[in-house]
Amino acid sequence: MQLCHTSRATSAVFDDPNLVSAAGLVPVLALARSAGLDELAGEHLSVPSDKGANAGLKVTSLVAGMVAGADSIDDMALLRHGAMGRVFKNAYAPSTLGSFLRAFTFGHVRQLDAVASRFLGRLAEQTPLTGAAHQPTQRVMVDVDDTIIEVHGYAKQGSGYGYSGVRGLNALLATVSTTESAPVVVAQRLRKGSCGSPRGAKRLVADALKTVSQLPAGSTLRPLVRADSAFYGHPTVAAAVRAGADVSITVRLDATVKTAIAAIGNDAWTMIEYTDAVYDEQTRTWVSRAEVAEIPFTAFAAQKKANHVPGRLVVRRIPDLNHSSKDGQETLFDTWRFHAFFTTTDPEVADTVAADKTHRAHAIIEQVHADLKNSALAHLPSATFTANAAWLVLAVMAFNLTRAAATITGPALARATTATIRRKLIAVPARIASSARRVTLHLPTAWPWKLPG
Repeated sequence: MQLCHTSRATSAVFDDPNLVSAAGLVPVLALARSAGLDELAGEHLSVPSDKGANAGLKVTSLVAGMVAGADSIDDMALLRHGAMGRVFKNAYAPSTLGSFLRAFTFGHVRQLDAVASRFLGRLAEQTPLTGAAHQPTQRVMVDVDDTIIEVHGYAKQGSGYGYSGVRGLNALLATVSTTESAPVVVAQRLRKGSCGSPRGAKRLVADALKTVSQLPAGSTLRPLVRADSAFYGHPTVAAAVRAGADVSITVRLDATVKTAIAAIGNDAWTMIEYTDAVYDEQTRTWVSRAEVAEIPFTAFAAQKKANHVPGRLVVRRIPDLNHSSKDGQETLFDTWRFHAFFTTTDPEVADTVAADKTHRAHAIIEQVHADLKNSALAHLPSATFTANAAWLVLAVMAFNLTRAAATITGPALARATTATIRRKLIAVPARIASSARRVTLHLPTAWPWKLPG
């Protein structure tokens, strides 16, 4: 590919008032309006003074900017170019939106959480966002994990060095998905960068499961909460069990867990499909060095009896091939590395192999973290902690709205990343033309991702 003209014959002038760069916002904001985003924000937000006036329109402006690719307050200016004013009304200036966010308190952030929860429920009613959950045999997965959003400088309230060694703020998220539907975020919380992972997880899990219970679903199975070992504690596990969910949480290899693993007999291990595994057609088994087994286990048995949670300890073992130089000569017998998790699932619903495979799929939430950081969470734009906390909630609403819009188009984009959806559906240039009081958006011919109709 090359330029059609020499550089002297090519020029660029920003002088066309009839162009828009993101015509795909038209159907997306129509979906947001039908789901009541403006109405919900106006009803639940009570930000004081003139900065909180018309909260519904300001929330819609922020979400629309994020859907179009904004990752900072200044980027909200992309809503006010060309013919955008002829397609959309009341697109606020970036400075006005920044003042609106800085007026938030923690209580207002919680109000915005309520808006996000209700907005997701309405999106799920109007789109196949969680469509696979209508199948009674599809288990609903709720994944919980946190991530560090890097910041620079000391002006950011609450920033600090956490487990990653990076200066930032800590975002705790909960997603919901099934084996056939992409994850969407059902709960979120911004925390200090130096806080521990499980801080606030009890409340977040309860909020997430409450939202999940209100989503349209026909599954007869209990939701399954998956998390890593940082969240293995009675408060988090008990919150999930009280809400009517099962858990599948990685455990730390402490003395109690090691004792339980040592009690597993050698004939209890089953080979599984794992890295480089080969399926033997004759025996119909996987030939693999990875094996799983389970043993009955009571979590938090050292605590008072009311805190005991009965379940299963599922253990995966793989050969330890990374011997340290200090280990000396090769061992006579295989040495193993063990990975264990605690689950309350019924063995009849998920046997040992199925439970292990299901638990390993928890890594899907890492894709959500990467997706958000590649879009609206590339930055936390304010020095004020509560403004950044509100920005996180708005980013989640934009993520869920983008996902909902993609599911309407069919399976091709239902599981795509936000960047892909934006490139194919949102960032579509158009020219505005008016005739007989009718506005027509003229889109590029031969657009590769043109939808039928």
